[in-house]
Amino acid sequence: MRPTPLSLLLLLGLIGNSAAQVNPNPVPKDPSEWPQHSLTRPKPPVVTPGTMGSTGAPSDAIVLFDGTSLDGWRAADTLLKPARWTLVDGAVEVAPGSGSIMTRRTFGDVQLHLEWRAPAPPQGEGQERGNSGVFLMNHYEVQVLDSYNNATYADGQAGSIYGQFPPKVNATRPPGEWQSYDIIFHRPHFDSDRRLTVPARLTIFLNGVLVQEEQMLLGPTSNAVRTPYSAHADKLPILLQDHGVKVRFRNIWVRELGDG
Repeated sequence: MRPTPLSLLLLLGLIGNSAAQVNPNPVPKDPSEWPQHSLTRPKPPVVTPGTMGSTGAPSDAIVLFDGTSLDGWRAADTLLKPARWTLVDGAVEVAPGSGSIMTRRTFGDVQLHLEWRAPAPPQGEGQERGNSGVFLMNHYEVQVLDSYNNATYADGQAGSIYGQFPPKVNATRPPGEWQSYDIIFHRPHFDSDRRLTVPARLTIFLNGVLVQEEQMLLGPTSNAVRTPYSAHADKLPILLQDHGVKVRFRNIWVRELGDG
């Protein structure tokens, strides 16, 4: 019987090698400092989800639009005027030229759900087809666009963080069909000198498909220019954009998240 080579014994760990026994990837310190599997660790709060197959909001959500009223919204150009969009069949439709609308309440870190529909038959091409937008904190836009068989620039498609990051994939349905957004947003943080310390982050699902994952924003979204961060309040309204197209929205709800 031939002896096993030393190199093979080392590889198999059958003889000591102090260098080989050092784990280059040690278990990190648990930031919670709770013992593993502790029965006294605080349990997660119970949340009742919406009914499977429906568009119901979870029990801890704030319903921003339920199809019957725009009382929770106002015109974006003035504090005094109500939202001027049109209620149609349980949805709200952009009234072109009336201006964008924003929530009366303000928000920071959120989980946001909404559904939108581009007009059918489609009209126009590129950025003129089914264009609107969802602005978190009135500064950070998730693009709404009819991107179904519609050529346009990558960072302006549906699911893009407008002007910054294209979606991972184009998961849009044909115009006239309802599309869904599920958005996780974490606000930017600024220090006492109004300097940025933590950028804003976005995770986006379009029609249940992941299109943005923990993406750090370069700053407020804008057209054809890179706008730097500027310190702002910790909570600001959510805005829906009037881009001159009769896009519809429905089933809009939000869950406030811990400030992370």
